Amino acid sequence: MKVAVWDTYVKKKDGTIMNFDILVPEEETNTEVIYGYGKEYLKTKSLPDYPLTSNHCTLCHFETPTDAVKESIHQKGYFIVEIKNC
Repeated sequence: MKVAVWDTYVKKKDGTIMNFDILVPEEETNTEVIYGYGKEYLKTKSLPDYPLTSNHCTLCHFETPTDAVKESIHQKGYFIVEIKNC
């Protein structure tokens, strides 16, 4: 199994830039689905109305997932890697 890593940047209300990756199965190519996963995550960070588009979220690369990533993808369809200011 390989996962696609979607690099995502969001400007928060305080002006800082939040950076996180959305990991999905490599077969998932529907950007609306992937952006939806990002929006679900943003709701947990009190940013429920942030519009994710190709300006904020782009396919970066593919990688082999860890067991924790595989489990999350099996349960929810995606995994979030928090990188900065999350």
